[in-house]
Amino acid sequence: MIGALEVGLIYGVMALGVYLTFRVLNFPDLTVDGSFTTGAAVAATAILAGWNPLVATLAGFGAGFVAGLVTGLLHTKGKIDGLLAGILTMIALWSVNLRIMDGANVPLLRAQTMFTPLKDAGIKGTPVSIAIFALVVILLALVVWWFLNTDLGLSIRATGDNGPMITSFGVSTDFTKTLTLGLSNGLVGMCGALISQYQGFADISMGIGLILVGLASVIMGQAIFGQRFLLLAIVAVIVGSVLYRIIIFCALQVGLDPNDMKAITAVLVIVALVVPRWRGALSAFTKKTASAKAGA
Repeated sequence: MIGALEVGLIYGVMALGVYLTFRVLNFPDLTVDGSFTTGAAVAATAILAGWNPLVATLAGFGAGFVAGLVTGLLHTKGKIDGLLAGILTMIALWSVNLRIMDGANVPLLRAQTMFTPLKDAGIKGTPVSIAIFALVVILLALVVWWFLNTDLGLSIRATGDNGPMITSFGVSTDFTKTLTLGLSNGLVGMCGALISQYQGFADISMGIGLILVGLASVIMGQAIFGQRFLLLAIVAVIVGSVLYRIIIFCALQVGLDPNDMKAITAVLVIVALVVPRWRGALSAFTKKTASAKAGA
């Protein structure tokens, strides 16, 4: 369970990135599946080359940022549909990632990573490490919250809410979209860098289906806590990531086949999307029935 909590908090970084595009920008970005592996590949190869693990992790952010910029430019300047632009970048990144790793897998079992100090101190896999992970992720969430309340952040939020309106105020939506896609995939790439160091290897297939995990985290968290306030919505995303990992952990504990995890994730997303709609429809029906009875 402690391992699930640790991984859930690390994946919270990725969920924040998905939140920026899916909720804030209202953009269906599939680049995530590729940029996650890109961040992992860059960080792993950099660490093996002797780079400081922190610098390697930041390099993973940079690699993801560039991948997001490519998707943004394809969409805004190339006039390619957003969904297709993400798919094209994701497909291209498969070959790029193989080139970066010079193969399909890069082991980090004996390398110094961001988590080596925790392991050496004997606190990895303990409540202390969970507290450290939670503090770091919450600080990152506060940075995202602060950024979205700046003038540039408000322009990004307005782009997602009403692009034509913010354009009339002289804001370039091409710029805000491209920047947000870069920042989103930068966070995803940084998460990939951290996960590769946590699990001790980077693999070409580690990002497959990750967008579904990110959507599950965002949707479940906000279905439980709502999104009436920006800070609440951001924190809910992190909680959703942890909750998702706990659900997967419990599913494995009761004996479900690990090969079924993708299907379970899809079901979780469907339930999180459908239940609020049904709840709203039921509430509207109840009010309508009550009004009809009162009128009679």
